[in-house]
Amino acid sequence: MLINFFLALKKARVPVSITELLHLLDVLKARLVYADMDEFYYLSRMALVKDERHYDKFDRAFGAYFKGLEDLAGMIAAMIPDEFLRHEFEKSLTAEELEKIKSLGGLEKLIEAFKREVEEAARKGSDEDKEGKGERGKGQGDKRQGKKRRGESAWKKRDYKAYDDNVELGTRGMKISLRRLRKLARTGAEDEFDIANTIDKTAKNGGLLDIVMRPERRNTVKVLLFLDNGGSMDAHVKVCEELFSAARSEFKHLETYYFHNFIYDGVWKEHNRRMNERMETFDILHKYTHDYKIIFVGDATMAPYEITHSGGSVEHWNEEAGAIWMQRVMDTYSKVIWINPTPLDTWEYSTSVALAKKLVEDQMYPLTIRGIEDGMNYLTK
Repeated sequence: MLINFFLALKKARVPVSITELLHLLDVLKARLVYADMDEFYYLSRMALVKDERHYDKFDRAFGAYFKGLEDLAGMIAAMIPDEFLRHEFEKSLTAEELEKIKSLGGLEKLIEAFKREVEEAARKGSDEDKEGKGERGKGQGDKRQGKKRRGESAWKKRDYKAYDDNVELGTRGMKISLRRLRKLARTGAEDEFDIANTIDKTAKNGGLLDIVMRPERRNTVKVLLFLDNGGSMDAHVKVCEELFSAARSEFKHLETYYFHNFIYDGVWKEHNRRMNERMETFDILHKYTHDYKIIFVGDATMAPYEITHSGGSVEHWNEEAGAIWMQRVMDTYSKVIWINPTPLDTWEYSTSVALAKKLVEDQMYPLTIRGIEDGMNYLTK
């Protein structure tokens, strides 16, 4: 059964391995959990899922594969004769417990008394609900709904659905993803306490304290960030602002420029001054060294001629086509990617997106957790 469950997880794009499946089987053989679906769910998730971002996909796959199993367990229980259950129950009791049940009138009397207590408790609970409805109104309803939710199977709650690696992300998620592009080195002033060397030096000095400081480890990766601004990008302003904020906090060597629709002969630092304070793209290519990583952010949604023809820019007359300028960027820098905020499944319907993707040698990534991580992994190679 677990082989098919393993294949179902693979189909749901949960990265599970044979080694992890074997570990799960070993734990099951040791009877760490037994005959409890909730416990098996938590155990299998712990054994098979290495990263919390895959929890939601695991929950969906688990629910789909084991759908109906709880109802099946109820059917099986209903099919077992009462006499067999009572006989098995009596076998589990000690002689003293059997004698005590006998003194109370036998097992039948005990079961009847138990049923009466359950019915009485249910009746009291129903009366309290009716009385409280008028007094507490919506609040009491919320409590009952909360009780119902707590009774649901753990995998149906999907508490981790926000961790899916294909969803759009906020600033915190972007920071975590951008951290994959790192080259750490200790540079600058010695302002960080070096515990290990302090202990070593102090021990060598016979216990006389000798404090050692060291430079802080910093990310030495250098990034040129080009952001599309205006037009169809207005719909993506919020997420692009979050990306800019995350990049600024993660990269100490970050330079940012704006463009509109596509890269041409000029870029600018402030969008509201783009007509008066443009910087020549040639100057950018000569100013920043070849070890800079280049990141374009834009929806690449425009008329195809804006990329392929001179005069294609909608803001000014460009003597050379945008495709030529992009090729110059590609020739100057070895690592160039394009991050696109539009959904991946819409790219195939846009000619301009296909053109831009081809010009960056297919290194176009969606603005999702997985997309940014993949892009950063490419830049680090």
